[in-house]
Amino acid sequence: MWPIIFDFGKISILGLEIHPVINSYGFMLMMAFYSCYYFLNKDLKELGYDQKLAADIVFAAALGGILGSKIYYLIENFGRVKADPMGMIFSGAGLVFLGGLIGGTLAVTYVLKKNKLQWFKFADIVAPLLILGYAIGRIGCLLVGDDYGKPTHLPWGISFPDGLPPSTYRVFQTYYPWINLEGFDPGVLTVHPTQIYETLLGFGIFYFIYKKRKSVTVAGSLFFTYLIFAGSERFFIEFLRVNTRYLFGLSGSQIISLGMIAIGSWFLTHPVSAPQEEPSEK
Repeated sequence: MWPIIFDFGKISILGLEIHPVINSYGFMLMMAFYSCYYFLNKDLKELGYDQKLAADIVFAAALGGILGSKIYYLIENFGRVKADPMGMIFSGAGLVFLGGLIGGTLAVTYVLKKNKLQWFKFADIVAPLLILGYAIGRIGCLLVGDDYGKPTHLPWGISFPDGLPPSTYRVFQTYYPWINLEGFDPGVLTVHPTQIYETLLGFGIFYFIYKKRKSVTVAGSLFFTYLIFAGSERFFIEFLRVNTRYLFGLSGSQIISLGMIAIGSWFLTHPVSAPQEEPSEK
């Protein structure tokens, strides 16, 4: 675990003492958005769009995504919010992707509508970048010890003694009482590094979808393919995670993932848009 990349130490400015640090999660989040901007700007240049458009889309996705993911996290962990509201709200943890997808989509939709651009066409352009940003962001989760999975005796299990929260027997008893701890001794537990699983799967999905971006014949089809892959990945990973189960033994993320798979499958088999046209904006 490496929550702090660089510690500047205590600095006194005009009598005010500050202690600036570079947080690993924040750094990886920045890398995720920068990587998405790089690929988006490259593709939009090739298509003849204004260079400023890439920055507007990424900024909207970042702002809407962070707000949406944080709100989803607080709702999903409402019990911990009641116990420590300020700590949970201002914690660096808890940027949940599914909430970020909803918030980011709404924000980007506003930018596209404002610029009178076709939603389905741009959804295809952005689709590979969504899973790329997700995969990079999961590295940040690993570095700060957040969003890990269930306890495991597998040789690649990782312990997070200073995680958010720590992967200790007591934490699991307190916050995740539905997790079976039989066979595990009190103390720090090794858990499934689901952050690594999702990073590897995310990069694989990005590679597959990005290669197909120039062969799209029906606008929106690449985005709906992304929904199916991303929803499936998250649905199965959730069986190894510790999130609360709500309906038929499924977590909130799994229910949303099933919705993503259903929406993607429906629109792939019932396309509603015409074949893509060349952009008119030059």
